[in-house]
Amino acid sequence: MGSQMRLSGLISGMDTDSIISQLVSVRRVKVTKQIGNQTKLSWKQDIWKDLNKDLKSLQSAAQQMRFTSAYMKKTVKASNPNKVSVLAADGATDSVQSLKVDSLAKTAYLTGGVVSKTDGSDEKLTALSSLADIGITEDTSITLTDKNGNAVGDPIKLKAGGTISDVLTQLKKAGLNASFDETNQRFFISAKQSGKDYDFSFSGDSAAIEKLGLRVAGENETVTDSMATKIKGDDAVIYLNGAKFTNSNNTFNINGLTITALGKTEANEEITLTTENDTSGIYDSIKSFLKTYNSIINKLDKAYNADAAKGYNPLTDEEKEAMSEKEVEEYEKKIKDSLLRSDGTVSSIITALTSSTSAGYKVGEKTMYLSSFGIGTLGYFNAADNEKHALHIDGDVDDENTSGKDDKLLTMIKNDPDAVVSFFTQMSNDLYSSMSKLSSSVDGQRSFGSFFDDKKMKADYTSYTTKIAEMEEKVNDYEDRLYKQYAAMEKAMAKLQSKTNALSGLFGGGN
Repeated sequence: MGSQMRLSGLISGMDTDSIISQLVSVRRVKVTKQIGNQTKLSWKQDIWKDLNKDLKSLQSAAQQMRFTSAYMKKTVKASNPNKVSVLAADGATDSVQSLKVDSLAKTAYLTGGVVSKTDGSDEKLTALSSLADIGITEDTSITLTDKNGNAVGDPIKLKAGGTISDVLTQLKKAGLNASFDETNQRFFISAKQSGKDYDFSFSGDSAAIEKLGLRVAGENETVTDSMATKIKGDDAVIYLNGAKFTNSNNTFNINGLTITALGKTEANEEITLTTENDTSGIYDSIKSFLKTYNSIINKLDKAYNADAAKGYNPLTDEEKEAMSEKEVEEYEKKIKDSLLRSDGTVSSIITALTSSTSAGYKVGEKTMYLSSFGIGTLGYFNAADNEKHALHIDGDVDDENTSGKDDKLLTMIKNDPDAVVSFFTQMSNDLYSSMSKLSSSVDGQRSFGSFFDDKKMKADYTSYTTKIAEMEEKVNDYEDRLYKQYAAMEKAMAKLQSKTNALSGLFGGGN
């Protein structure tokens, strides 16, 4: 539409703006309809994106449930959980074993003696205090040694002008934990790992070691405040079924068991470790899988069975202004909820999912179904709306519909876990294969991993944008043409009026 000022209807007296607006509005209806169609397509894309995420989650769950490892849950119980904690990996074998804890791992830990100032003052030392304050007035060094007395790393240099902080820095650099407690005036030094191999000691300038409070009292020596006490690093030792195992820490990984020693056993005490199938773990895996399945199948049913929204079209900006936010939200929800009503793609997915879960699978010499394990739908008349394909486990304490029934699945897991695993791996594999086909790539239609025609929808959206722009341009051209036509009419009428006035003047002048 032109940007020039329009002065129309001055001669004819006609409300040309109103007339043109009405004529143009007829053509704008088609543009508005296309804008509405594009808006609905955008909403449809968003709905499918959310559904696609859910479907991919189910596909991923089915992929995992195809393998026996998803079901081979193990549990292990210790007869004395105060002395040992045990976890079983999925591959651990069923067994009853005996365990003794001979010793626990220890971390080498040195508690330094009290360090004091040589001037006898009561002023406390800090990390920034000079080594000269404790009597180290000449450059010297001490050596960190390992469990065998061999030097570890570079000597720890003690400079007359250095500070306690400098000593801490070097100790940490050597691989120790070190701090100076200003309240108790002591060094606290420990290995970073437990075990005999990480034990340590100090050698070198004995006088400097004494002044730092790092001299450890001998076995028969009376410990005084200026002497250090030391816990030696040591390994943990356990006996499993009579076999000795040693480790630098208290956790052992042995044949699928993770054993953490918590305390030494008594002289004649043996702890019994019982490893067996974790029936609750297998049950929970199947229950979790069915929960994922039910969530998506219910959403698909709700979308497919939605009420029609006949006569509802996306609101224009003017229409929205005349409504409250809540009214707009409810109006648009009505449209959004109906967008996948009787949708062919939704129908295909529902069929694929229910076909896999209702099929029979060969287990040994028998063909078994979900019903063989006490799993099924509630039936057409008992199920809630849009939940007619949802699967329920008889005896599930969390399911108000079936909690009162006998738990056949749990019984089957306890009595014949192999049959349970065989059936569900086959069903999951079939479901995964079906979903993989549904989400395979189709040129010009869908991307790999998409359960809907994402490519086509994207192309259609772009096409709408182009088409709407073209239609808008045509409407604007039409509006400009009308204004030009009415302007020409006004101009013609103005000329006619001018001639008429001129003639009237001539005739009037003759009188």
